[in-house]
Amino acid sequence: GVEGGGGGSLLGRVDVVQPVSFAVMVSLAALWRSLGVEPDAVVGHSQGEIAAAVVSGALSLEDGAWVVVLRSRVIAGSLAGGGGMLSVGLSVGDVVGRLPVGVSVAAVNGPSSVVVSGDVEGLGVLEGVLVGEGVRVRRVAVDYASHSVQVGLVEEELLRVLAPVVGRVPEVPFFSSVLGGWVGGGVVDGGYWYRNLREPVLFADAVGVLVGEGFSVFVEVSAHPVLVPGVSELLDVAGVEGVVVGSLRRGDGGLDRFLRSVGELWAAGVGVDWGAVLPVGAGWVDLPTYSFQRQRYWL
Repeated sequence: GVEGGGGGSLLGRVDVVQPVSFAVMVSLAALWRSLGVEPDAVVGHSQGEIAAAVVSGALSLEDGAWVVVLRSRVIAGSLAGGGGMLSVGLSVGDVVGRLPVGVSVAAVNGPSSVVVSGDVEGLGVLEGVLVGEGVRVRRVAVDYASHSVQVGLVEEELLRVLAPVVGRVPEVPFFSSVLGGWVGGGVVDGGYWYRNLREPVLFADAVGVLVGEGFSVFVEVSAHPVLVPGVSELLDVAGVEGVVVGSLRRGDGGLDRFLRSVGELWAAGVGVDWGAVLPVGAGWVDLPTYSFQRQRYWL
């Protein structure tokens, strides 16, 4: 992996890790497609929505790279060091009632998975309260407050540098977790990508709509399945028997891990082009037709 290759210190910088993450997500989507796993719809989360827009065709690869590079540079230059984010294991209703001044809801990922962002002092107060109540809470490894009022400080700069970005008509249906609806042609322009950073991520609502429209198989295309638990919980709440798989895992990002994810999807009934995976000439092997009767002898 990139981190294992000696780039770990660089990956602590937002203007490095976000472009790397974008490249990983777009590449993984292409890898899934090469195995015959084509999306019927696409939804993204926060920065990951840039990759989702590219995968759907709503944004060209060039414009997607432009957005992620320029936007992360602005974050690094003007917002980094001024805030942070917390992942909280509560419902959004329970979280809102506990928010101190300077902290707001940044993302709703599931029925009991919320991210908040804001100034460091306010986050520290909230973390102390939640830990005292026995609530699961985790610091997100960033030093800026995405999806908070702090992003307004760079609105003018972001709108200027992202002005050349042009949205396109999606080739694959694309559901926006910013707008809470399906995206049409020209929507994901430079102004949209400012809103994507400033406004709360309505991911749980977006997935809820998709589930309600009949979608029940979800593949998280990322370096670690952060959203899989929330999506699984949303399916459970809706009473829908679905399938949710990741692609890679932190510390386990090689081909073996990816193929295990492919196997999980296939075992759940989703078609996979195994001809693109197996060596040329490889044949099918029948499973044993009966259970082996083992005997153990201990000395």
